[in-house]
Amino acid sequence: MKLTVWTYEGPPHVGAMRVATGMKKLHYVLHAPQGDTYADLLFTMIERRDHRPPVTYTTFQARDLGADTAGLFKKACRDAYDRFQPEAIIVGASCTAELIQDDPGGLAETMGLPIPVIPLELPSYQRKENFGADETFFQLVKHLARPQAKTERVSCNIIGPTALGFRHRDDVAEITNLLFECGIEVNVTAPMGATPSDIAQMGKAHFNVLLYPETGETAARYCEKEFDQPYTKTVPIGAGATQDFIAEIRVLSGSTVPLDSQALRQTWWSRSVDSTYLTGKRVFIFGDGTHVKAAARIARDEMGFEVAGLGCYNREYARDIRTIAKEFGVEALITDDYLLVEKTIEALQPEMILGTQMERHIGKRLGIPCAVISAPVHVQDFPARYSPQMGFEGANVIFDTWIHPLVMGLEEHLLHMFREDFEFNDAAGPSHHGGHQPAGIASNPLREAAAQEQSAVQSTGGDVAIWLAEAEKELKKIPFFVRGKARRNTETYATSQGLSEISVDTLYEAKAFYAR
Repeated sequence: MKLTVWTYEGPPHVGAMRVATGMKKLHYVLHAPQGDTYADLLFTMIERRDHRPPVTYTTFQARDLGADTAGLFKKACRDAYDRFQPEAIIVGASCTAELIQDDPGGLAETMGLPIPVIPLELPSYQRKENFGADETFFQLVKHLARPQAKTERVSCNIIGPTALGFRHRDDVAEITNLLFECGIEVNVTAPMGATPSDIAQMGKAHFNVLLYPETGETAARYCEKEFDQPYTKTVPIGAGATQDFIAEIRVLSGSTVPLDSQALRQTWWSRSVDSTYLTGKRVFIFGDGTHVKAAARIARDEMGFEVAGLGCYNREYARDIRTIAKEFGVEALITDDYLLVEKTIEALQPEMILGTQMERHIGKRLGIPCAVISAPVHVQDFPARYSPQMGFEGANVIFDTWIHPLVMGLEEHLLHMFREDFEFNDAAGPSHHGGHQPAGIASNPLREAAAQEQSAVQSTGGDVAIWLAEAEKELKKIPFFVRGKARRNTETYATSQGLSEISVDTLYEAKAFYAR
């Protein structure tokens, strides 16, 4: 049912698809009914990839359930091998196909294909997308990688990035460059960009750089145990975390090469006059555990914001987020129900939201600026330009991403303040069009009356006092980041006084009442 509305994570086979799509010469044979191929759109449309995912579906139909669906799966495996000639195949079932219990892994093992065939056990009704990606990558490492002699020069593996990840492509480029400046070679980057042959060489590295715990921590723990490869615990998102990350890799590698951090402009700009007037703004943070933890530190320690609330949707990181929330003096919200997230944001009335694509929509409805910091994301968060979240340049990008919604919101507020001015009033056209109102949108009394009536219904929900036009006009002069709270307080006050209409006087009486 949740797939018919908003959901933060897809089923685990989508996570497996993220790994397969990010890799090369790996193919995924998915036992799935007709209709489950919708997942292709996540990559070709949202991520704007130039090729479809390397996935072969059995696409059985209702009429096939009375016949040999296992035969369909075997045929799909043979056809996939003959057509694509991959170095390895992973096999599994979608959440629907899991119900018919055909055991894709067992069936594939009996086929005698001349390449590794790796079965995936992904419990669709207990776990979700991030688990699917993490487990798939772990199984690939477990089946393909072996202990090997270490490289002559100090090297590391970068692990965790996948297809459909939030800025993974640019994060890998930024961290690869940072490691190079430290004199550290990258042995393998996986799963994104790697082949099964590359994964077989992972044991050569001296240590692992774990960029995304949600999709790579199980493999990192396995490599630490089997190949004596320690892994980094700091995710380099933000200026402070990047410095901590550099200190950590220096310990692991022995590097003492000095780094040029002049490209880090965020630390200066966040102290500049242009930013200090945003200090103390209340923010609500929600997303995956890793990005929420990083965002909370940046918000408080680097941007001077006040964290009014935080939470995550992946329950595997609930303990970490609760620990952070306790440190920040707020209550952690652990949920995958976007309606509960919206209710929490509405109650807290933050001045800005740092969240996912879901919170972007919530912010639009509530009139609160939002910056996206975490998956799930939409097409606009896969920019053509270089836009990492990690490293020094990532800190600069984050500064821009977070500050601009607030600055634009303040600009909107200034326009409201000067709305009586001849140049900025509602009847005037956009300033960049010469300030002339297009003839096609001339004033229409009937349309204005209908709009005011609709505004009154929307603002009251139809069951409390109605806002008069003058009061609504006065309300719009209140700064955008407290306007919602002022509206609700006024409506509550009017209801308590038995008023059926809210006038300008009522608005200021409510303000005086709540100011006591």
